[in-house]
Amino acid sequence: MTPHTASAHGLLTPAGPRRSRWLDLPTHRASVKIARDVVREQLFAWRQAGDLCTDAVLLISELATNAVLHARGGRMLCGVELLTDAQLRVEVHDENSGEQHGELGLPARRFPASHAENGRGLLLVQQIADAWGVTRSTRTTGNAVWAALHTGV
Repeated sequence: MTPHTASAHGLLTPAGPRRSRWLDLPTHRASVKIARDVVREQLFAWRQAGDLCTDAVLLISELATNAVLHARGGRMLCGVELLTDAQLRVEVHDENSGEQHGELGLPARRFPASHAENGRGLLLVQQIADAWGVTRSTRTTGNAVWAALHTGV
């Protein structure tokens, strides 16, 4: 499957195509790199600071990786949006029905062993984001996991 960019119209907010960028991607490991690259390119086009770009790329990478590893379903929506000049938000919407982890299918907090190779993604999100959370997606059959950053403006 080839990923494609979805138009901003009608996805989450009426921010307009110059204020948001969305991708409809298969839940495959290769999609995580695509999401990172597109977010990086979009933030560069919006002339956002390097530190903000680095943090946003890491956040989208962690959220997309969680969807690839844990969501049931073949697709995910990944997006970046300038909510205001002072706040940026990244989101990943999955197709998880939520039946395994309660009503919202909340991401499970893990406490990995020091030698474990994974399991620290949400800890990174919590440390880097100014705010983050999960809600039921209005665009897919699953959840929307989001993280917000202040732009420094």
